[in-house]
Amino acid sequence: MPFTASSNADRTRAALGASALTVALGAGLIWGLAVHRTAREPAALAVFQVPPAVVPPEKPKPVQPRRRTGRPEGEASPPNLRAEPTEVVAPTPVIPLPVKPPVVAAPIAGTGAMPSAGSADIPGPGFGSGGVGKGRGSGGAGDGDGDGGGREETPPEWVRGRIRDSDFPDALAETGIGGTVGVRYTVWTDGRVVDCEITKSSGSRLLDATTCRLIRERFRFRPSRDRQGRAVAATIVENHSWMVEQLPPDPAPAPRRRRGLFGL
Repeated sequence: MPFTASSNADRTRAALGASALTVALGAGLIWGLAVHRTAREPAALAVFQVPPAVVPPEKPKPVQPRRRTGRPEGEASPPNLRAEPTEVVAPTPVIPLPVKPPVVAAPIAGTGAMPSAGSADIPGPGFGSGGVGKGRGSGGAGDGDGDGGGREETPPEWVRGRIRDSDFPDALAETGIGGTVGVRYTVWTDGRVVDCEITKSSGSRLLDATTCRLIRERFRFRPSRDRQGRAVAATIVENHSWMVEQLPPDPAPAPRRRRGLFGL
């Protein structure tokens, strides 16, 4: 078998070629197995509107049918008589407020220190003494605050003022309306009437108001007196009647007789 001797140059070239082949294979493996990522641009932010949530409509509640009762339906009242009111309107009565009576002051002031007054040997509930003097009590009609059997209380006494037939309202004269008015009024310490109220109506507001107005304007009294002779307020309760008399019609005149000639 022939044999050819190799030189150093040949061996060097062969080693370089084998090294280059090894490097090429390694680079191919590295490049082939590497992960190549492609850079992508970020997507633009998408903007969109979100519609409001749709609320489903409420279901209508079922209407309960009205239960019918066994009672009959009410009927209208029968027609009333046709009437027109008069042009005259009754005025509203003016009732003044009652005035409080004045506070009565004592004629003299006490100077003692006892919780009671009197001159007896035993205590008692009264303020008077047995004799007549200038002290706080009196046995008769003195000026003290004792009660020794003096004068009695006197009611108010009418002096003047009355209601006449001519005071009857003209608006009611032709209608024939009358009646009795019950009143309660107060006679003050000066004898005047300070208030008046209706306790029983006559059925006509005009008659009631006229009665109280005339009493306040015209009636005067001597005031009521207490046991010490002091004027005090008093209340009077009474009735006033308005009577309408229907006059008979005038008689018709007698027919005149016509006389003929020669007195026939």
